[in-house]
Amino acid sequence: MKLSHLSETLIGSEIVKLGGEIREKIRQGERIYNFTVGDFDPSIFPIPKELEDAIVEAYRKHFTNYPAAEGNLDLREALHSFMKDEEGLDYGTGEILVASGGRPLIYAVFRAVCDKGDKIIYAVPSWNNNHYTHFVGGDHIVLEAHAENNFMPTADDIRPHIQQAALISLCSPQNPTGTTFKKEELEAICDLVIEENKRRGDGEKKLYVMYDQMYWHLTYGDIQHYNPVSLRPEMRNYTIYIDAISKVFAATGVRVGWGMGPAAVINKMKAILTHIGAWAPMAEQKAVAHYLSHRTAIKKFLDHFKAEIEERLRRIYDGFTQLKNEGLPVDAIAPEAAIYLTIKIDLVGKTTPEGKKLETQGDVTAYVLNAAGLAVVPFYAFGAEKSSPWYRLSVGTCKKEEIADMFAKLGEALKKLS
Repeated sequence: MKLSHLSETLIGSEIVKLGGEIREKIRQGERIYNFTVGDFDPSIFPIPKELEDAIVEAYRKHFTNYPAAEGNLDLREALHSFMKDEEGLDYGTGEILVASGGRPLIYAVFRAVCDKGDKIIYAVPSWNNNHYTHFVGGDHIVLEAHAENNFMPTADDIRPHIQQAALISLCSPQNPTGTTFKKEELEAICDLVIEENKRRGDGEKKLYVMYDQMYWHLTYGDIQHYNPVSLRPEMRNYTIYIDAISKVFAATGVRVGWGMGPAAVINKMKAILTHIGAWAPMAEQKAVAHYLSHRTAIKKFLDHFKAEIEERLRRIYDGFTQLKNEGLPVDAIAPEAAIYLTIKIDLVGKTTPEGKKLETQGDVTAYVLNAAGLAVVPFYAFGAEKSSPWYRLSVGTCKKEEIADMFAKLGEALKKLS
């Protein structure tokens, strides 16, 4: 059956494929340490009790009709106050757009800013930029980020491609790497954008930055989160923020996200989403508006939540460091933020006890899953080269008592290789 060019050319998700394999193994009774999903196990990381109660109460009050297309005013007012107090970003209610999580907003940015054939700049590994660029028929300008920069793109990476580009897609803290922009590097990128927009004539389309900061609350140790407009106020004209409650409150299924940016862009995004209908549910909007005013409860939740995530990340990082010190071919980047750890499993060319040579990184992924029960997502699932030995490890479903057992099995599986 012949369908649209878009549907015929969509790229299948490696993460979905891997997830199917994992579910089948679990169904058959295998012990799997599943570090693949960028989600939370609610039995380990429940949403804040105050938010849960507010959602239930909103349904009991029958907030079940359509919300406003741009998001309810009380929620946009609460977001204005919260973002101004917590991050120093002062966006009025007409510069905020609410939707059912970050994904519709990201889609709306691409649709509002980019035409078919426009240059869209993004680094890999990164989450879904390749798919959104494909949706709009954009020209993929793919920057391969490297370990020496913690897999974050640099101004030097971007500079050769910036003329005639329509959009730069940036994310910090980064999914899948759990790493962040350093202040000086983000400043350098902002200066590039400002300079390029000054170069363009009045009739030319400007260069915009989509800044996905979904994980910005979740930084650890001395790591600080930086954003374009706070560093360079002139970037306010060219920056669209993507944010949500999904990660900060372990509320991935509650589906409340927001974009902030120039009113002219936000209004076009609103028009696009009006036809799609990707609104956050009325009751959840009412509940989030109520919860955001409870700053003491939010701080209490985040103090505990962040400590639990950081403990898991650091224990797993220490475990990989120990294996590396034993001479085994693994590595990891020290955790900075989000719920992810960047790990390296460099086994291509090794031979299994059964005499099978691991010839590709796909073979490596399958080996650690089958021999050690370790399920992690390869960076090639996020657009990196197929030969990349780096992986995303997510701790949102991690039980602390299983970490030692996981490393025992992984160490045993690695030592069996020749």
